Amino acid sequence: MSEDILATAATWAAEGEQVALATVVETWGSSPRPAGSMLAVTASGRMAGSVSGGCIEGAVADVAMQAMRDGKPQLLDFGISDERAWEVGLACGGKLKVFVEKLG
Repeated sequence: MSEDILATAATWAAEGEQVALATVVETWGSSPRPAGSMLAVTASGRMAGSVSGGCIEGAVADVAMQAMRDGKPQLLDFGISDERAWEVGLACGGKLKVFVEKLG
């Protein structure tokens, strides 16, 4: 699947879009997506892939937009307690780290 996301990101870049890529680099406990999962985001708001099954996608997309503006990569650290997990729609808690970078 990550190859499809990379191909999509490359196509968008070839079309002149600014693109950022978010990649799950580490997980602990129960996480919605395994390490290596990717989300591509364009400055115009197109998205492909997933790093969380939806629960943190909005926050990651916001950081991706910032990375496209300033060119600075970021390592995001998300930890969700078991109690909080139910509030965001996860069945159990877990932690994940997501690396966000501008392509090109």
